[in-house]
Amino acid sequence: MTIHGTLVDVGGVGILLLGPSGVGKSECALELIIRGHRLVADDVVELEANAVGGVSGASPANIRHHLAIRGLGIVYVPDLYGCARVAERVTIDLVCCIHPWESGAEYDRVGLDPNWQELEGVQVRQLTLSARPGASMATIVEVAALEHRRLARGGESAALRLDTRLRRAMGAA
Repeated sequence: MTIHGTLVDVGGVGILLLGPSGVGKSECALELIIRGHRLVADDVVELEANAVGGVSGASPANIRHHLAIRGLGIVYVPDLYGCARVAERVTIDLVCCIHPWESGAEYDRVGLDPNWQELEGVQVRQLTLSARPGASMATIVEVAALEHRRLARGGESAALRLDTRLRRAMGAA
């Protein structure tokens, strides 16, 4: 199965960036590459269920390691940043859906109720991010990767910990 999006490896966390054309997925990936992370696929991501119950993604061979930047054109990442800034395939740990920011729209600001997206029959955690003017999507994606990695190691959700603390303070827990 193929999907329109951008796939990056952020510190060992595979993140699939989804969203409408022009929202800034490739620009976010470029900023992540500059920060030392790796591009896996841009524009077209080939998905495949893997042997360990996850789903992995890769780029079609004919566009592998290329990144399309509006106003600049196509760049070949290894030529600019070296081979260490690309990867052939990565397990997808997190889906970040980027949408243009809309005034008055409701966005999850707490994170108590996780959302999931099915990819190749596998449920993958999904975050919805708003591309607000001036917001650094790369920083937000890096924080999402760090938090995902911390939770995967058995850490407790900061939102759940705060919710419990507030309920105790109010005598409700």
